[in-house]
Amino acid sequence: MAKVQIRYLLQILFAIVIAALGFFQMFARIDGGLPSNVLVMMIATAAMFIITWALIARFQPYANQSIMACVFMLTALGILMIARIDAESDTLVASRQMIWLCIALVCCDVLFVCMRDYRILRRFSYVSMVVGLALLLSPMVPGLGREIGGARIWIGIGSYQLQPGEFAKLFLAFFFASYLFNHRDQLAVGGKKVLGLQLPRLKDLGPIVIVWIASMGVLIVQHDLGTSLMFFAMFVAMLYVATGRSSWILIGGVAFAIGCIAAARIFAHVGYRVEAWLHPFDPVIYNRYPGGSSQIVQGLFGLAAGGLFGTGLGQGHPAITPLANSDFIFASAGEELGLVGIFAILLLYLLVIAAGMVVAMKIKDGFGKLLASGLVFTMAFQVFTVVGGITLVIPLTGLTMPYMAAGGSSLIANYILAALLVIMSNAANKPQVDTMSDTFRMEALSALQQRQQQKDTSRHVDATATAQVDEPAHTADMCAVPPAQRHGAHAAPPAPPVQDGEATEVFAPLRSTDDTAGGDES
Repeated sequence: MAKVQIRYLLQILFAIVIAALGFFQMFARIDGGLPSNVLVMMIATAAMFIITWALIARFQPYANQSIMACVFMLTALGILMIARIDAESDTLVASRQMIWLCIALVCCDVLFVCMRDYRILRRFSYVSMVVGLALLLSPMVPGLGREIGGARIWIGIGSYQLQPGEFAKLFLAFFFASYLFNHRDQLAVGGKKVLGLQLPRLKDLGPIVIVWIASMGVLIVQHDLGTSLMFFAMFVAMLYVATGRSSWILIGGVAFAIGCIAAARIFAHVGYRVEAWLHPFDPVIYNRYPGGSSQIVQGLFGLAAGGLFGTGLGQGHPAITPLANSDFIFASAGEELGLVGIFAILLLYLLVIAAGMVVAMKIKDGFGKLLASGLVFTMAFQVFTVVGGITLVIPLTGLTMPYMAAGGSSLIANYILAALLVIMSNAANKPQVDTMSDTFRMEALSALQQRQQQKDTSRHVDATATAQVDEPAHTADMCAVPPAQRHGAHAAPPAPPVQDGEATEVFAPLRSTDDTAGGDES
């Protein structure tokens, strides 16, 4: 166990060294040296990660800490690119992102220390549903919600904005996992077969219809295609894991495609994104405001400028692309790190996703399987939609790159997601009790002996109680016998002999009573 923990520590230290080298190289090219405030924040963040490693080793000893090492590497690369854009745009987003990172690590440390068993989340399934829906709909509250970039998915607290949908996905994942675990047998029952595919029964379509209506409501009211798609896809994926029927994926895909096509024809903001995806280089669409394709095209030119190995840290122009430090941070990294760099980033995401899938397969609890697979799929789907939107595989959805994009709410929510995976990996990797060991056999033998002693004690108590009940009747029979027969000195002469049949009739009942009493006493 000590060797495993040391290996995890070396992974954390390796990520810290790589991040430090990247910062020193970039600031040496831009400013000639590393600023003192950045150096202090780097030291504080590195110390926080080492403390996190120690807490996991102490309170979650069987957890897979490689998840946190990959997450830290992704965060370091993201803050590195944000700092690069700050230097070109004269902003201070990277410093705030480091502060958010420390807050996220504190939240994770609290979970590592306090949450010994993740199954406690199942007790609050409907509470999680209420909290998740409240967070999801909170931007619609007048005076609280704010519309940025055409989507009303933010709430304002003073000069700060918070995206509650990032936290809503966690609470809704808790509810989905608990609900599907309790109703998986009913939902797994098949109905009619169509083209070799067994469809579910009509009466079992209620849950997916309700979630589809809620997702369409988010798309229509909040103008947010990404959040709507993410929640519906998460539910469909968990439904497939719970039942094992691919027909649910087909039904979910067709239902959401119909909803998106209808929304693209009815709502202008959805139609603009589809047109920008289909015809990004059309001059009319490129210069259109709002809903033009200029942002997509600039991101594509940034990726193309990076080539195979990139322009180098500090030698590109990533700030040209709008929202280069949040929605398009993947394009910014591709420009300065090249194709090799973004493949390394995708490999880190793949390692986190693979580790989460291993946790989902190894864990014995059905609720844990659904929760782990749902959280991992949500992260994988979010990465796919962001990368696919930037590279014109799918239309832009407005989601941000987990762990890399600027934004405190996204960073904290995704770190909590990673912390939950680490806690569940501790339960999955914990060694099971060897039922064939000598210790187990001795404990089982001792338990059997105690149980036998309890049975013997119970029999003795019952026999004593029966004897006490029979004793008054026996005394009454003795009193009915004449005194001459009770005292030997004045005993009457013996009765004359009788025939066998008579003896049987006279003494058989008495002998039967004595035998029964004797049996009770024994």
